[in-house]
Amino acid sequence: MSLLTTLGARLRQRRHDKDLTQAALADQAGVSPRFLVALEKGEGNISVERLAAVCAVLDLPLEQLFRGLGPGGPAKLALVGMRGAGKSTIGAAAAGRQQIAFVELDRLVEEEAGMSLSEVFELRGEAGYRLIEGRVLDRALARPGAAILATGGSLVTAPDTWGRLRSRARTVWLQASPAAHLQRVLDQGDTRPTRGRPAARQELEALLAGRAPLYGQADHTLHTEELGLEGTITALVSLLGG
Repeated sequence: MSLLTTLGARLRQRRHDKDLTQAALADQAGVSPRFLVALEKGEGNISVERLAAVCAVLDLPLEQLFRGLGPGGPAKLALVGMRGAGKSTIGAAAAGRQQIAFVELDRLVEEEAGMSLSEVFELRGEAGYRLIEGRVLDRALARPGAAILATGGSLVTAPDTWGRLRSRARTVWLQASPAAHLQRVLDQGDTRPTRGRPAARQELEALLAGRAPLYGQADHTLHTEELGLEGTITALVSLLGG
């Protein structure tokens, strides 16, 4: 994904978060609708002055807009998203192609706790899980060399942990619809999300809607349904410079 395309996607997501139409944003920023359309598509040359005007309306610091882009950025990519986003499958494949480490944080949590995730939550509660999650994350980020990290779906709801991750790695939201998330989990043979829960999809839709603004803070967003499996892996590899 090119630099301009990434910038355009971030601006479009921010505009959606602010519930602004393209026409309204163009008017408030004093730029032409044509410029804004091109900007969000990642096309043409960007005027820094007009870009700054758009960011001012969106209350989006330029530092935040450009976080993780360009040479010299963090050598680690962290994947975020709901369960069923494909973080393990896509992350492992991309890491394999680049011959770099692939790390699943939840597996590290289980290793440190000496029990399964369900047992961690049952015996230690969410607070206990968060303590372990924070410790293993810090260790993973401190390891030398490039790596792809697959995070737990709820990591973004822990402000301190999410903030540390964003400051020390480039973050990538693997985005998909609630229906796709649910179907992928079921295709893996895991029926727990729907067992005894007739409104499972509605619950997932509500959960995703609540977390979407947090996931949207990631440096990059890859729409997995639009790109497909191979396309998403290729896009992730490109973010690593491969």
